[in-house]
Amino acid sequence: MFAREPYAGLSRKLVLAFDVGTTFSGVSYCILDPGEIPQVHGVSNFPGQESTGGDSKIPSLMYYDKTGSLRAVGAETQQNHIVELAASERWTRLEWWKLYLRAKHLEASHFTDADIPALPEGKTAMQVLGDFMGYLFKCSKAFITEAHTCLWESLENDIEFVLTHPNGWEGPQQQQIRHAAELGGLVPAGEEGHSRIHLLTEGEASLHFCVTNMLTSDAFDTTPILCSGEPEEVEQESQPEREGVIIIDAGGGTVDLSAYSMKLSPTSFKEIAPAECRLQGSVFITYRAHAFLRAKLANSQHGSEEKLYNMTEIFDKTTKVRFRDADEPQYIKFGSVRDKDPEYDIRSGQLKLSGQDVAKLFEPSVQEIIAAFEQQRSAASMPITSVFLVGGFAASDWLYSKLMEHMSTLDITFCRPGQHVNKAVADGAVSFFIDHLVSSRTARFTFGTECNAMYNEHDPEHVARRDNAFEGVTGDLEVPHAFESILEKGTEVSETQEFKKPFIIEEFDLSHCGSIHVDILAYRGVLLNPSWVDAERDTYTTLCAVRADTSKLAQSMQPHHLPDGAGTYYSILFYVVLLFGLTELKAQISWMDNGVEVR
Repeated sequence: MFAREPYAGLSRKLVLAFDVGTTFSGVSYCILDPGEIPQVHGVSNFPGQESTGGDSKIPSLMYYDKTGSLRAVGAETQQNHIVELAASERWTRLEWWKLYLRAKHLEASHFTDADIPALPEGKTAMQVLGDFMGYLFKCSKAFITEAHTCLWESLENDIEFVLTHPNGWEGPQQQQIRHAAELGGLVPAGEEGHSRIHLLTEGEASLHFCVTNMLTSDAFDTTPILCSGEPEEVEQESQPEREGVIIIDAGGGTVDLSAYSMKLSPTSFKEIAPAECRLQGSVFITYRAHAFLRAKLANSQHGSEEKLYNMTEIFDKTTKVRFRDADEPQYIKFGSVRDKDPEYDIRSGQLKLSGQDVAKLFEPSVQEIIAAFEQQRSAASMPITSVFLVGGFAASDWLYSKLMEHMSTLDITFCRPGQHVNKAVADGAVSFFIDHLVSSRTARFTFGTECNAMYNEHDPEHVARRDNAFEGVTGDLEVPHAFESILEKGTEVSETQEFKKPFIIEEFDLSHCGSIHVDILAYRGVLLNPSWVDAERDTYTTLCAVRADTSKLAQSMQPHHLPDGAGTYYSILFYVVLLFGLTELKAQISWMDNGVEVR
C-alpha cells in the first residue's frame, strides 16, 4: 500500500499545479513543511461561482473586448450581467481555445481551426494561454492568502509550478507553455524562472492521482480494484511482483493513455509502452451534436443559428451528461411549452432525439479510445491487468459502459474513481512533484538527426541515391539525407540515462567552425529502423534545434592535411546527447576541449 513520506527538504516550499483543460481548468497546491507529511489541497473558490463553497474547477471560457483586453474568465463569463454586457459591447467569447495549441501531427481530420471560435484580433493562442494562467495564478494567490495566513508573501518568489499538457504535446507546445507562464506573471523570464517550471503529461499526472486515491484502498492489497457493486470472495493468491496498468485520462479535448508496470511494495512504476493521445474528448461529441441538430432542423422554424447554439449548449450540459441507454429517447429542453413543431419532434419546448442517434455521436470517441487502448496494450512489454478511467469525460456513464463492455471480454479489471475524477490531473500533478513514482519512461518515437552518410557501393539504398552523392571535404563520396537514430521508439529510459551519437563536421575554412547547429527529428512512421529522411519526408518532424558556440575550440584547432598535399581542412568531433528520462526531452551538443568535456 502507498504511504507518503514526510517532506525531506530543509525549508518550506509552495507547489502549485495548473490543469488547463479544453473545457474546465483547476489548480491544486501543497505546502511542503520539513518533517511533515505533505497534503494536497485544491483551490476551491473562484470569482463568479454561485455556490457558497465554490468549486474546484472553472470553465475554460474567456471574454475579450474590442481592444483585446481580457474582461471575464471562468465562472464570471456565465454571470447574467456579464453575458448581457458582452452582447451589448460585442465582446469576443473564447471556448475550446486550447485546441489551437495542439500538436499538428495529431490526427484531426474530423475538425479544423475553422471549427474553433476565432481568437481576438492580434492575439495568439500562446498569449491567450498566458492570460488564462495569469488569472489562475491571481485566484490561487487570493485563495491561499485567505486560507493560510502570512504564507504567500514569504514564498511567492520561490513557488514551484507543475504545468500539465496532453500526452501528444511535445517540444514546440512545451516551449509555448513556458513562454505563456512568463506572460502570465508566474515566473520571470530567464533560466532562474524556467527552473521552477515542471512540465508533465496529463497521463502521468492521472497515474499519480490513481495511486494516491485508489491504490491506497485495502482492497488493492489483494486485487487491483473491486469495480462491481457486488461483494466478491477474494482468494489470497500470490501476486506477481509487477502488473501492467493503463490509465485512460478522458478529458474535454484529448484522451490520453499511458501504460505502466506497477509494483505496490514499495510503490513504483515504469512506463512500458509509448503514450497515446487522441483528439476525441467530450467536446467532439458536442461538436457532432451541433452538426446533427443543424441537419435535423434545417427546414424547421427552430433551425436558426441562435437556437441551434442554445440547443447545443443545453445538450452539452444535460443530455450528453445523463445519457446512458440507447434504447431510451433523449430530450433537449430548450424553450417554453408554446414551442412546438411535431414534424421535427418538438413538443412543449423539448426536442426529442432517439437514443440510437445520441449513441452515434459518442461512437467515434468510443472507437478511437478502444483503438488507442489496443495499440498500447499490444505495444506494452507485459500483460495489462488493470485499467483506470479518469478525467471529466469519465463521468459519462455511456462511455464507461461501452469501455466496460470491451474490457470484460479481455478479463481486465476496469474502474473509475467514484468521485473527484475532474481533479485527477491537478491533484496528480502535485503528487508527481512530491512522490515522483515513475522511475522510467518509454520513447514515443525514434529520435535522431539528418546527416550525410559515407557512400557504400554495396548498399542498394546508397546505389539508388548515387546521382545525389557528392564529394566531401576529404574527397570521399557522401550521400545526403541519411537519418541517424539516437534513441529508438519503445526504449525504456531511466531519469539519469543519456543517449549519444558521434558526428563529425569537416570544413576547409576555419571560420566555419565557430558554431554547430543540429536539428533533432522525430520519426513517426512504421519502420523499425528508419534510415533515410528523403524516403518518408512527411513522417519526420523537427522537435527542436540545438546550437553550440565552438568559437573557443576553433581558436586552438590544428589543420589536417589532405592526401597528396592537396591542402588542409579542419574537423570537429562532437556528440549529440539526448536525455529523455524526465518529462521533457532535452538535447545537448558535447565535445572535448583539451581533454575536458564541454556542453
